[in-house]
Amino acid sequence: MTRTVRVAAVTFLVLWLAASKVAAQTDPAVAGQWMSAAPLPFNSSALHLLPTGMVMFYGVRPTGTDTRLWDPATAITSLMPLPGYNVFCSGHAFLADGRLFFAGGHIVDGVGLPNSSTYDAASNVWAAGPNMNAGRWYPTATTLANGDVLVVTGKIDNTVGPDLLPQVFQVASGTWRNLTSAQLYVDLYPRMHLAPNGQVFNSATSQTTRYLGTSGTGAWTVVAATNTPGYRDYGSSVMYDDGKVLVMGGVDPPTSAAEVIDLNAATPAWRPVGSMAFARRHLNATLLPDGKVLVTGGTSGPGFNNDTTPVFAAEMWDPATESWTTMASAQAVRLYHSAALLLPDGRVLTTGGDDITQVELYSPPYLFAGARPTISSAPAAVSLGQSYFVETPDAANIAKVRWIRLGSVTHAFNMNQRINSLSFSQAPGGLNVVSPSNPNLAPPGHYLLFILNANGVPSIAKIVQLGGSTAPAPALPDVIVTSLSYASGIFTSTVKNQGGAATPAGIAIGVAYSVDGVYRTWGGVTGPLAAGASVTIGTNGGPYTIPNGSHTIMAFVDDENRFAESDETNNKLSRLITVAAPDTLPDVIVTSLSYASGTFTSTVKNRGTAATPAGTDIGVAYSVDGVYRTWGGVTGPLAAGASVTIGTNGGPYTIPGGTHTITAFVDDENRFAESDESNNQLSRPITIP
Repeated sequence: MTRTVRVAAVTFLVLWLAASKVAAQTDPAVAGQWMSAAPLPFNSSALHLLPTGMVMFYGVRPTGTDTRLWDPATAITSLMPLPGYNVFCSGHAFLADGRLFFAGGHIVDGVGLPNSSTYDAASNVWAAGPNMNAGRWYPTATTLANGDVLVVTGKIDNTVGPDLLPQVFQVASGTWRNLTSAQLYVDLYPRMHLAPNGQVFNSATSQTTRYLGTSGTGAWTVVAATNTPGYRDYGSSVMYDDGKVLVMGGVDPPTSAAEVIDLNAATPAWRPVGSMAFARRHLNATLLPDGKVLVTGGTSGPGFNNDTTPVFAAEMWDPATESWTTMASAQAVRLYHSAALLLPDGRVLTTGGDDITQVELYSPPYLFAGARPTISSAPAAVSLGQSYFVETPDAANIAKVRWIRLGSVTHAFNMNQRINSLSFSQAPGGLNVVSPSNPNLAPPGHYLLFILNANGVPSIAKIVQLGGSTAPAPALPDVIVTSLSYASGIFTSTVKNQGGAATPAGIAIGVAYSVDGVYRTWGGVTGPLAAGASVTIGTNGGPYTIPNGSHTIMAFVDDENRFAESDETNNKLSRLITVAAPDTLPDVIVTSLSYASGTFTSTVKNRGTAATPAGTDIGVAYSVDGVYRTWGGVTGPLAAGASVTIGTNGGPYTIPGGTHTITAFVDDENRFAESDESNNQLSRPITIP
């Protein structure tokens, strides 16, 4: 009897512990909570939190040209200006003034672009920068202590391979500086972090980790080897505290191993810490305001991108215990080309993965741990080592003040995120907070400033700029129409760029042509149009015949506002013209019409006194019982008095049995002027057995 009672008690205890574990995994106060939002218009490959609080994203391969904005407050996607080239597979980091800097881009897989550019969210303007020494596909960009940007590796093409030459973009001069003494084969999208000594630490993907010194012509030095064997590709890396780096996951087959290194040590060395519960490859690692690290997504199976073994459960790493805790599970598969980004409200946005448009937001447990402290006001900008006032009604309960640099993430690595714990003291009505004094620990740029109470609950962040200036007013194009003419259905205009910058490469410079205030046709060329240059733009949208008499014609350049200009008010030119009846015109008629086995055949004669225009189609629309069915055509000219046979070019049409009326309508789209526009149709009855 006693043994039976003991067995029952043990069984109850095991079942209770199992039930408690399940409850812990579903209780949002313990495991956090996922929620879905409206899907994106295409699967994204990168996420960038802009200083405005909006999120920029773009797609994979062809949709890398299509940048969009996502609003964390509404989960609504909106259009924005386009970069004018494909920024998929580029490197990116924020400049001190808040502009997002891009290096490289995509031609085809493995072949990179040499482009650089910036996007200024404040003015909503893209600006082209100087090209790099060669194309770069999968480069990494890192903001340095002085605000310049280091760009490392990236594939030139599939023959040459990676670019061995590191380059530094010098913001003040807008030029590149080559680190010619630091040429080294470095794996694509290396995990790079600005270190406390001012050098840049390469934590992965190679097992050999190094510093890159960026002064002078540059130099690499070996730091230490990691303990995890293999090539840690598509794992991730974060600097979770000043000079302290955590790497996790990656390798093929994927590993669950994690390691840390303290770059503040006299002799830094990698040290294993607790492994994740799940092996992961193509994971994302996100710094949180409570100092922990969130890992999401990935695959646990072998191969480059094994979609049969997705990992749905998030995991949280606590630097205090150096251990992982399994959190709530997402619904979407997040593998290759997925991304995760910390938002100002403390949630984490996750998107992407090939063919995945679903959007999910993770709310960490701290959002279920009671009331949030609030920041009533904070300065928009501070300097290094400055003491500044943060107004809050919760000053007495604040235990931590941290800020996290705005995220810029792609391909399992956030190139811009880093965290600092800030010293502070209570003051009437708020806190006196001191920013870091060392730019090696906090490079200039924009940060999410959080205050946290004793329960570890963060406020909604204020975005604060450290040690930078406002973005310089960008040089912009300014296109105007300097001349406009019309003849025989064709409009011709001259467009000049009188601005200080070229129009964007790859973006159309369009002109809308109107007659008496009514749009009639259009013309266009593809940019760039250099500053000071002019271009002649004709009629691409088909000719338009202006009737006889006096009329006002107008050309409106960039009528669809495809690019920003320094002056948006001077894009139109109008002039008065008089169209007189011409001495000679063509006059096309249909003289015969037949049908057999799905094919219409007509004879068209030009009985006018002039040939039809050279290069302009003589089209015939074929109808059955008054309903258009197909078409035929030839290209002019058709001489005066000449005839031509026109068959069926638009595909055959089978007329059902019975008696029908077939019609041929020549020049149905009025491509050219005629002396008689009323005689272009011929109809005849036909009986189909």
